[in-house]
Amino acid sequence: MTTLSNKHQIVSSKEEERKKENIVYLIGKKHDTRFFKEQYWEGSFEDYLNIVKKNPNVARSAFQRIYDMIMSYGTEEFIDRKEKFIRYKFFNDERFDGENAIFGLDRPLMKMVDIFNAAANRYGPEKRVLLLHGPVGGCKSTIVRLLKKGLEEYSKTDEGALYTFSWEIIDEKEEKNMGYSKTSEWIDCPMHEDPLHLIPLNIRNDVIEELTKGHKEEDKIVVEGNLCPACRQTYRELMKRYTGDWMKVISHVKVRRLILSEKDRIGIGTFQPKDEKNQDSTELTGDINYRKIAEYGSESDPRAFNFDGEFNIANRGLIEFIEVLKLDVAFLYDLLGASQEHKIKPKKFAQTDIDEVIIGHTNEPEYKKLQNNEYMEALRDRTIKIDIPYVTKLDDEIKIYKKDYNQDKIKVKHIAPHTIEMAAMWAVLTRLEEPRDANLTLLQKLKLYNGKSLPGFTEDNIKELKDETKREGMTGISPRYIQDKISNSLVKDVHEGCINPFMVLNELEGGLEHHSLISDEEQKKIYKDLLSVVKEEYEDITKNEVQRAISADEESIKKLCANYVDNIKAYTQKEKVRNKYTGQYEEPDERLMRSIEEKIDISESRKDDFRREIMNYIGALAVEGKRFDFTTNERLHKALELKLFEDQKDTIKLTSLVSRVVDKETQEKIDVVKSRMIKNFGYCEICASDVLNFVASIFARGDIKA
Repeated sequence: MTTLSNKHQIVSSKEEERKKENIVYLIGKKHDTRFFKEQYWEGSFEDYLNIVKKNPNVARSAFQRIYDMIMSYGTEEFIDRKEKFIRYKFFNDERFDGENAIFGLDRPLMKMVDIFNAAANRYGPEKRVLLLHGPVGGCKSTIVRLLKKGLEEYSKTDEGALYTFSWEIIDEKEEKNMGYSKTSEWIDCPMHEDPLHLIPLNIRNDVIEELTKGHKEEDKIVVEGNLCPACRQTYRELMKRYTGDWMKVISHVKVRRLILSEKDRIGIGTFQPKDEKNQDSTELTGDINYRKIAEYGSESDPRAFNFDGEFNIANRGLIEFIEVLKLDVAFLYDLLGASQEHKIKPKKFAQTDIDEVIIGHTNEPEYKKLQNNEYMEALRDRTIKIDIPYVTKLDDEIKIYKKDYNQDKIKVKHIAPHTIEMAAMWAVLTRLEEPRDANLTLLQKLKLYNGKSLPGFTEDNIKELKDETKREGMTGISPRYIQDKISNSLVKDVHEGCINPFMVLNELEGGLEHHSLISDEEQKKIYKDLLSVVKEEYEDITKNEVQRAISADEESIKKLCANYVDNIKAYTQKEKVRNKYTGQYEEPDERLMRSIEEKIDISESRKDDFRREIMNYIGALAVEGKRFDFTTNERLHKALELKLFEDQKDTIKLTSLVSRVVDKETQEKIDVVKSRMIKNFGYCEICASDVLNFVASIFARGDIKA
């Protein structure tokens, strides 16, 4: 007998099964079968020729494809210090949520894309090894990783489509006996060649001319190279079987869409050096399959060889050499032919054609060894070096860390304002060369590079500052070190809900004692001194923010501004000001005007110019029918805030926080300031209190300079 409880369990079980079925149905419904069919298209050789006739781009070279892939994402031009730059949107990595986005390296990326462009047009760089050279942690690997991911995705699109082929292998006796109902096996071309390699060399140019007739000159294709040894063997046997009937040979060919994939080792290869004893050049060009020798009788039979070296599988795409100059010399010789002649030499076989972008990266010590090695002159001559320095613009360095350390990703702790900024500031300072101008500090140089203006420095001066440096950005602290120390700060003091700049700066300083790449004590001292510079800058920033929070009374600033404008108007027009309380006309209040102007360092000799500047600004707005708003004039706005702060700071008695004795009225005012810090500057309860206490301690020791 079924109880009520059992019935309930049966109903629940059926309900769960139905939900599971619905989820499976939902997955199946969302799966795009059309997209799958497009990527796994198959057809005859004739079908492929029709595709080429319609779109010759399917037969592009590897360099043409990688250049077109980058350009497909679009570009934007911008001017920096009177110099025009092109920013390639591909390197923003928006397709993958910016995970590998690259910031602040527009110049080297422009150089690299120019090389791809020249190689795509066969101007020479296609016969070179591209070598990304720079300090550790300078995103060389990230650039190559982006290129590989980009090629994978591009090959899935209609614009980036490319094709290869397979052979139908049928036993000759079976073919004669069984006719059309024959059994067969399909063997893929091991090097993913373009099917156009199947066109005999003596008529290839004529066929290509016919296929590209009616297309623009830039769409003309050039098919270089010949079949790989494995396909050449199959082709030769079929030609022999059919006594030279090419049409019958080509009936054994099935063309298919090729999707590049690093994980599947299709069109994208990666080679990483191992220790000297375990390095083997067959990892690049393939190796003998000893199990097949007994079957085919010879080591030189292509069927007894695995064409699966990194050069083989990277054909039609890109091969990355990690720490390329750490390779054994024998490997480097393989690079010579691969780059200059686009050929590799598998063991026991003739030279084999390849079409791929060869890109490596290395650090400076290895590159210096290459320069000093006279036996590697041939490799140096075939190498195009692209320097990838550290970022030297503060805003770009901040973007690097905010990819990983932001409130969307770090939910368990709040990151106080300026924490990332101060760490980034120190990193950039370590990379800058000391300015030759004795009146310019390293911090001022950083601010100039970051777009700030300083009196006496024009855009031409800043360009000269950059031009006078030789190795700026090639040394200094790596972003990885900064990331490691921010991570340490996040996991320390797990009961604290917030990390602030001092926590991270202390981590950075403590880590210098054990930094694996810095052994020079003098260098450590320089870096520690720069940390002191950053801490002083942070003090100025926090003082300024607290001052602005205290003086954030909009109505009070408006009244002060109106009073100031009335006085400078009367002053410039040589008139008197009517006193609102007495009704009497009086001379302009010089004391008030100077108390505001002095806050932004307007000297006595320049006060008239400044006052006329403000009046002219107000007059220009009036002509356009606009009203004057003090917030639109940054200098005046700052001066008004600082004046109001000076007038109000004593009423708030911020310094009483240090003594921990705060009366109710003062506490209420401090709470208002704290709420403004939270609302206007992004602080939380914890770091707002910390900053107020910190600034209070500065005021308590008499340091109240704005």
